[in-house]
Amino acid sequence: MAITPVQDKTINRQVEARIASRGLASPCRISVATIKGEVTLTGTVQYAGQKPTAVQAATAVTGVRRVVDRLTVKTLAKF
Repeated sequence: MAITPVQDKTINRQVEARIASRGLASPCRISVATIKGEVTLTGTVQYAGQKPTAVQAATAVTGVRRVVDRLTVKTLAKF
């Protein structure tokens, strides 16, 4: 029996959901793009420690072959 690869759209939705469930939805601005199981995370996070959390969340999704981290740290300005 052949294993059907998970579709990129499904992976994308699941990665976005995992990132949101880890509390990285706001004020972080993370975009997810998936091509042939390779997930690219772009955008900004508030703290450096949030980058590995986002990568781990993406890596845990079934069908993800690789995660490319293009996140940058951008702290909020305090007035």
